[in-house]
Amino acid sequence: MKKIAISKKELIDYEIVFHALSYVSRRYILFRLSQKGPMLGGEIADELPCSWPTTTSHLQTLEKAGLVTVKKQGREQLYEINKSRLSVVEKWIKDVKG
Repeated sequence: MKKIAISKKELIDYEIVFHALSYVSRRYILFRLSQKGPMLGGEIADELPCSWPTTTSHLQTLEKAGLVTVKKQGREQLYEINKSRLSVVEKWIKDVKG
């Protein structure tokens, strides 16, 4: 059996990213951003069947996990997927597959 060395930082990264991906609404947000490109917070909220505060919470979780970047655009926030952060998921899959 192949032994895999995982650092504490990697374990924390996995926890943060997989926690962010644990809700279907957050995965949907990432999916939409991957299809449409950058979107305003209001545009994202219009596509979700949840309240604005819940949408905001989901967006903040994705931002804290580094899965989206946020830029101010006037009074709104512009969200964009951070594809490089998905490397955490890719690495986990590679490690698990061996």
